[in-house]
Amino acid sequence: MKAITIRGVDQDLADKLKDNAKKQSKSINQLAIELIRSGLGLSKKKQFTRQYDDLDDLFGKWSQEEFETIDVKISHERKIDPEIWS
Repeated sequence: MKAITIRGVDQDLADKLKDNAKKQSKSINQLAIELIRSGLGLSKKKQFTRQYDDLDDLFGKWSQEEFETIDVKISHERKIDPEIWS
């Protein structure tokens, strides 16, 4: 890949690039490439980015007591029976 130097980047632009890159957990270089690709109509179509929310109502619903009950049952099932494995 080729390296390109961009001259004339003022402080406001540099700060904005840095802030946006940090918010998106990307490097400044990665963000700049994405912005240039997008601006030139070369954006890659994202695959496998569909988000599912059909099970969201099941998460975070257990009380501490329910969790402990389930945890005890699961822990019991994880025990190895020495008679079977002898």
